[in-house]
Amino acid sequence: MARSQKENNRDRRDDRNRDEPELIEKLVGINRVAKVVKGGRRFGFAAIVVVGDGRGRVGHGTGKAREVPEAIRKATEAAKRNMVRVPLREGRTLHHDIKGHYGAGHVVMRSAPAGTGIIAGGPLRAVFEALGVQDVVAKSTGTSNPHNLIKASFDGLVRSRSPRMVAQRRGKKVSDILGSRATGTEAQG
Repeated sequence: MARSQKENNRDRRDDRNRDEPELIEKLVGINRVAKVVKGGRRFGFAAIVVVGDGRGRVGHGTGKAREVPEAIRKATEAAKRNMVRVPLREGRTLHHDIKGHYGAGHVVMRSAPAGTGIIAGGPLRAVFEALGVQDVVAKSTGTSNPHNLIKASFDGLVRSRSPRMVAQRRGKKVSDILGSRATGTEAQG
């Protein structure tokens, strides 16, 4: 018995939805914007959203519309399209300290020991919560514009590297990159 094309497409769509993990959506900000026209002003809304899976993938997007829910929907769709993978140490913190900048926004993100929590403000906190980072210390200098801060944090996060990635690029072993902690203490003693 042959199945119709419609049934095959429906099954394929269901599989795609099942494979996609539950995403964490964080609304960072909504601005009311005005367009001046002949009869007065037309008001619209601009939204910025951060989306992540809580396991090392995160994205950001913006959307504009005449109504708030539509602006948020557009921003969420844009964020899902712009997702990037960030390597995490033990699934809870960054591998190394990172600096990122975009325009006047400058961000410093530092890895932290277990139990520290997310020490970051506003837009950066939303990025780390969506990313799944549990321990990090972040400081923003320069502008406090959420758009520039999020783009600055993504600039740094995209450039972060895990020891495995560095070892693979150099053609070495991970232990050569990290070095043995025991040999370092014996050499000092």
